[in-house]
Amino acid sequence: MTITTELQDLKKEKILEAAYQRFLHYGYSKTTMNEIAGDLSMSKALLYYYFPDKSQLYVDVMRRVANDYLNNLADKANTFTSLKDAFEFQINVQHEFILNNYNFFDIFRLDEQNLPDAIWEIVGLVHQSERDLLVNAITTEVEKGKIKPVANPTEIVELLLDALHGVNVTALSHKKTMFPQKEHLDEIRKKRLLLSDIFIKGLMYK
Repeated sequence: MTITTELQDLKKEKILEAAYQRFLHYGYSKTTMNEIAGDLSMSKALLYYYFPDKSQLYVDVMRRVANDYLNNLADKANTFTSLKDAFEFQINVQHEFILNNYNFFDIFRLDEQNLPDAIWEIVGLVHQSERDLLVNAITTEVEKGKIKPVANPTEIVELLLDALHGVNVTALSHKKTMFPQKEHLDEIRKKRLLLSDIFIKGLMYK
């Protein structure tokens, strides 16, 4: 790698970090490229050299944020002491991730129907990793003889994740949005934990 390439990569990383801080505090809709350039003491023209528009910049920042989350999942894989431990981890770590990045995800609340395909591809990768984590946990518990054999663990986990995604607070039961109001997140987390507990008990031997 040449010195020029290394410097460009370093500059790009600084842009991504500055943009993440802006998106995190003000959301996508209230962040401008001018503000990000100002935070970096960089000309707007130079910022556009690295990222042609705010949408592309957001996608790259989201990919960076998602990678941190995926690494967290990967680090925990195969370390669970029980199926309950695995499901509680997945629900709680997702809850903390959304809570800590709540303003960053305002784009989903404001314009979920018109998001770029690249964002949905990232969401798909996250969903796949969450699914694989739980499928692996179920398979491990079956092999240990702690739960009943499961014919299609992937299908079962997909069904549960769909159910968990549908859990909401009563006041929002008719609203189809990926991210509810921040004050409702903890209530939703508790309901998801309860649902997962019911699910796990259904897999246990009598």
